[in-house]
Amino acid sequence: MALTITYIQTHLFWEDKANNFLHFDSLLEQIKETDLIVLPEMFTTGFTMNSASMAESENNLTLLWMQNKAKQKNAAIVGSFIVSDNHQYYNRLVWVNPDGTHYTYNKRHLFRMAQEHLHYTAGNERLIVPYKGWKICPMICYDLRFPVWSRNIHFGHSKNNQTPIYDLLLFVANWPEARAHAWNILLPARAIENQCYVLGVNRIGTDGKNINYSGNSAVFGAKGNAMHLSESHKEDVCTLQISLSELNEFRQKFPVALDSDCIDISI
Repeated sequence: MALTITYIQTHLFWEDKANNFLHFDSLLEQIKETDLIVLPEMFTTGFTMNSASMAESENNLTLLWMQNKAKQKNAAIVGSFIVSDNHQYYNRLVWVNPDGTHYTYNKRHLFRMAQEHLHYTAGNERLIVPYKGWKICPMICYDLRFPVWSRNIHFGHSKNNQTPIYDLLLFVANWPEARAHAWNILLPARAIENQCYVLGVNRIGTDGKNINYSGNSAVFGAKGNAMHLSESHKEDVCTLQISLSELNEFRQKFPVALDSDCIDISI
């Protein structure tokens, strides 16, 4: 069973939702047929700490835009944006299906070096999305550094929890060029240790704080093999297919999950 995925590596307009919507409108026109479209972290604003002024309710402008685009392209769309919810601010990833239904994930690991933990509230639940026979786990940027959180098993004591719970792990990001080496190493590492496909989509350009982003978006197979590497600093609308049957065949031949450690996590 194949899944066609498309990700968009591009620059973002700083704290300018209107221009970002217009920009992604144009980029989405390039996409012909796909099952899943992945946008960067905070794709409407860039990675800003101005949460109070940039936040919107979940059922507001950005979600409506995503629902409209998902319907137009007949594809799921995923990306994160700033949400105000019950007097808290979240860096919230939203997955929108073609029929308009949606799932959410609040970023668990907040990047304290940018004081994200002072402006946003951390999430405490992982998200596994069932889609076209696949199980997909979406996460956000800094989450990539924490392998326990992305471990491909149910959390708990039981040895019966060792069955993989997702097939594709994806990260939407605003990951600075200064730490590109870590990004390039950790993406294939997550693929190898979790026996899954890994997709990382990152932005390019310079943000409102003069931080540079090189992109380096990529898709890796379960053996850590690069299936596509975007050129640094270049816009890229990449579409490719991944195979669930090939993944399951590899897992059956090399079932490392059966020997993994049990994990008990208390949030």
